[in-house]
Amino acid sequence: MKKRLLSLGLATVMALSLTACGSGGDNADSKKDGGSESNSNVPTIDKLNGNDYKDLKADIKILTNRTDIVDDVYAGYADQFMDIYPNIKVTYEAITDYEESLTLRLTTGDWGDICFIPSTVDKSEMDDYFIPLGDYATLDSIYNFVTEKTFNDTVYGIPNGGTAGGIAYNRKVWEEAGIIKKNDKGEWEGLPTTPDEFLDDLKQIKEKTSVEAPLYTNFAAGWPMGAWNDYVGIASNGDPDYKNNKLLHQKDPFTKNEEMTGPYAVYYILYNAVANKLVEKDPLSSDWESSKRKINNGEVGSMVLGSWCIEQFRGAGDHADDIGYMPFPITIKGVQKMSSGGNYAYAINKESSTDNQIASMLYVKWLLEESTIFVDEGSIPARKDQELPDSLADIAHIERLSDNAPLKGEESLYDDIRTNAEVLSGDYPVSECLQAALYGEKTLDEVMDDWNKKWTKAQEEFEVEISDGTDATDTDGAGTTDSENNTGSDDADTKADTDTKAE
Repeated sequence: MKKRLLSLGLATVMALSLTACGSGGDNADSKKDGGSESNSNVPTIDKLNGNDYKDLKADIKILTNRTDIVDDVYAGYADQFMDIYPNIKVTYEAITDYEESLTLRLTTGDWGDICFIPSTVDKSEMDDYFIPLGDYATLDSIYNFVTEKTFNDTVYGIPNGGTAGGIAYNRKVWEEAGIIKKNDKGEWEGLPTTPDEFLDDLKQIKEKTSVEAPLYTNFAAGWPMGAWNDYVGIASNGDPDYKNNKLLHQKDPFTKNEEMTGPYAVYYILYNAVANKLVEKDPLSSDWESSKRKINNGEVGSMVLGSWCIEQFRGAGDHADDIGYMPFPITIKGVQKMSSGGNYAYAINKESSTDNQIASMLYVKWLLEESTIFVDEGSIPARKDQELPDSLADIAHIERLSDNAPLKGEESLYDDIRTNAEVLSGDYPVSECLQAALYGEKTLDEVMDDWNKKWTKAQEEFEVEISDGTDATDTDGAGTTDSENNTGSDDADTKADTDTKAE
């Protein structure tokens, strides 16, 4: 992250340091009394007893990217919490350009008390900004997806629930095109299971319906394009060890294989959908907010986004029941699997006062365990003992796996390689693939060859040992489900654990 910060300019950092709001209390006092691993006055989230802090006085601020619901839904959560803890004032600040703005503000220390950890913060840097929430072994037995924000067996962030990886679609559109129908059990049949089936279905939608776009890319917004990167792991090959382990050591991972699985197959869908004009007429002028209404009312057939989008699409118009969710259309030895991972993770400012850190821990624990946030947002709950919300009923029968933890010593290697290679990092490389198809600049194979070269160069930069295998497709589906999420920790035992899982 530090390299990226420099490129944004010292002047911007200085300006933000002067204008960033405080965390509810004098910042100098906050730093003197700030939390760290040695601050024994702040209990870990698993040992926190709310009854011990009914009289705690604090004023905490939470930064969020949810500009659409901050003033009503999130404010409602704050009000409910303050009914329980009347001496703790909770306020939210919504940020439109969340990633870029917070990346800069974190360096000041004076940004608030709770945030969603931006993707620009590498695992090795989390201790620079956030307090520990607990040890991995303990929290992994309670919460889903904690592996994602764990470093050296310490958890710095707990995701705000989780997301399954698939495709949102308008059932009415797909039914009108003659692709799907309901069976006797009320389940939808006929959904695609391979890349070519999906592309053929998009063509059928274009020919038989009046939709604006069988597949809407949301290219202009930028960030939705990054969703495609989430499917190179479990969704494309069924292997929970692939993303954090095998991909890093694989030679030319973006090469096509005969089974049409793996990373190549993911971008094959995008490239050919664009090249065959099965997306919005002008991706450069697409619009995220209006796209939600369009898929709700049947002007758009589908969008490649995590399951977090379901509730937003259902709430964007009068046709909530038309919104469905399907697995990503890749099949491994006759079986489709879905990846599941955490949403943005809550973290607590290391520079906040002790009282604010405790108050923040109380609020995070309440959100994760007592609020209705996961039902409201249609997310996989944070706690492992809670059931899926009704909005995810479409995928309840699909096996959902989560990426296994990296091996000891390689905790930050995925971030290191993808950042160095500028592949699988944000929306840019995916957008490059789309533009190559849109303007005929390069064939897909030429794009993938470029990515392989960048990946190889990054592997050499970090002196990564390359495996002699060329295919990492899972053979029997072994791995952890999202309810068991990643029971291996980042210690030496992980090696023995992950080696027992089929490839």
